[in-house]
Amino acid sequence: MSLAHAVCAQTQRSLRVASLIGRYDANLPRYTSYPTAAQFTPDVGSEDWAAWLAKVPAAEAASLYVHIPFCRTLCWYCACNTRAVNRAETIKSYVDLLIDEARLAQAALGRRQRVSRLHLGGGTPNMVAVDDLDRLFSGLREAFAFGPEAEIAAELDPSSLTRTWVRAAARNGLNRASLGVQDLSPRVQHAINRFEPFATVARAADWLWDAGVGSLNLDLMYGLPLQTRADLLTTLDQVTTLRPARIALFGYAHVPWLKPHQRLINEADLPGPDERFAQSQAAAAYLTDAGYQAIGLDHFALPEDSLAIAARTGCLHRNFQGYTTDDAATLIGLGASSVGRTPQGYVQNHAVERDWRAGVTGGRLPVARGLALTPDDRRRAEVIERLMCDFSVRLPEIEQAHGPAPDRFAAALARLAPLVEDGLVVCADGLVSVTDLGRPFVRLVCGAFDTSLAPSTGRHGRMI
Repeated sequence: MSLAHAVCAQTQRSLRVASLIGRYDANLPRYTSYPTAAQFTPDVGSEDWAAWLAKVPAAEAASLYVHIPFCRTLCWYCACNTRAVNRAETIKSYVDLLIDEARLAQAALGRRQRVSRLHLGGGTPNMVAVDDLDRLFSGLREAFAFGPEAEIAAELDPSSLTRTWVRAAARNGLNRASLGVQDLSPRVQHAINRFEPFATVARAADWLWDAGVGSLNLDLMYGLPLQTRADLLTTLDQVTTLRPARIALFGYAHVPWLKPHQRLINEADLPGPDERFAQSQAAAAYLTDAGYQAIGLDHFALPEDSLAIAARTGCLHRNFQGYTTDDAATLIGLGASSVGRTPQGYVQNHAVERDWRAGVTGGRLPVARGLALTPDDRRRAEVIERLMCDFSVRLPEIEQAHGPAPDRFAAALARLAPLVEDGLVVCADGLVSVTDLGRPFVRLVCGAFDTSLAPSTGRHGRMI
C-alpha cells in the first residue's frame, strides 16, 4: 500500500470511528473486575472473608495489595481513595494498623501464606517515612512468606520522592515502580493542581535505577482539562527518552458526583469525546512507532517486557491495577478501601479511614462489603477478561470450563447485533472477535455480557 493510500485509509477509519462515538459513547465500567465494585453489598462481611481465606490452599501463592490513602496535596483529577495529610503521626499510626491487619489475615489463613506479588498503591506510598516503611515491610514479612522471586511494586509521586526513600524501598525488595506523570504541560498541570517538570520525573527514574529497581512504569492521561494532542505528544517526546518498560495511558474519568474535589476542574475546559479519541489514537500511534507494543485498551510495553510477552502468549490478566501478568487466585487487600478476592468472591475494606481503623482496632478484618460469586459470575468474568485482554473469546471454551450459561449467551449475542452490523464485532461459530475498528469500544462489547450493568450511568466514567 502506498503512503497516500495508507493516509487515506487512516483518515477514513478516523471519520468512521468519529461517526460511531456519538452513537455508542456511554458511561461504562473499566472492567477491572466482574462483577464490578458497584455491585458489592454489605451482605458480605468480615466473617465471610475469614472463611474464604481459611480455604486458600497452602501450596498456592497469593498477591498482596496495600493501600496508602495519603498525599502531600490533592490532585483535582484524582479518583483514588486518598486525602491530603501532613502529620507524620497520622501515617505512623496507619502503618501500625496495616501490620495489625496483616496479622489478622495471617490468622484467618492459618499460616504464613506464600506471596508472589506485593503492590503498594494509593494515594502516595512514598508519603510513608523511611522508618515506618521498614516497619511495614518487617510486619508484612512476619505475616507472609515472600520468596526471592516476588515482585514488589509501588506507585510513586516523583514530586515528593527522595533518594533516601528509594534506597530504603529497594533495600526492602522494591523491584518495580510506577511514576505518576499524567501530562507535563504547565497549563494542564495548573488545571489539575499537579506540578512536576520533566526534570523531576527523570531524577526519580535515575534514583530508582541507581538503587537497582530494574522495571519502570509511567502513568499518563488523556482527556484532561485544557489538554491538546500537542500537549500529549510533547509529553511522550520527553518521557520516552527514559525508555520505561511500560506506559499506562488512561482516559480521565470526570465523575464529580462521586469525587467532589473534581468540581474544582472547569468542565468547559474538558475536551469532548472526539478530541479525547483523537488524543488516545495519536498517543497510541506515537508509542507503537517508538517500539512499544499495545496491550489491551490502554497499556503499552516494550516487546521484551513480561506484560508484552503475556499479551502475545494469551496469558494476560486484568485486575484492579489494570493489565497484569498476575495469575494468583487470591488477592489480599490491606488498608482503607482495599479490595480482596478469592475464588469464592470479592471483599472491600471500609473506605472511610476512621471506620477501617475502628475495625482493625477491634480485632476484626475491616470488611465493609463484598460479593459472593455465582457460577454465572465466574463464567462471565472470564468472558469479559478475555475480551479486555485479547479482544476475542471462544464461548464454547468458556462453557467447557464453567458449564453452559443459562441462555447459552443468547441475550449477550443479541445485544451485540448492532455492533456486528457496524463492523465493531464479528461473531461466528462461538468466536466473538473485536475488530480493529471496534477496539476503542471493547468496554461496550463487554457490557453485552454484563447482566449486572444498571441502566443508570452515574457510577462510571465515559467510555471514550
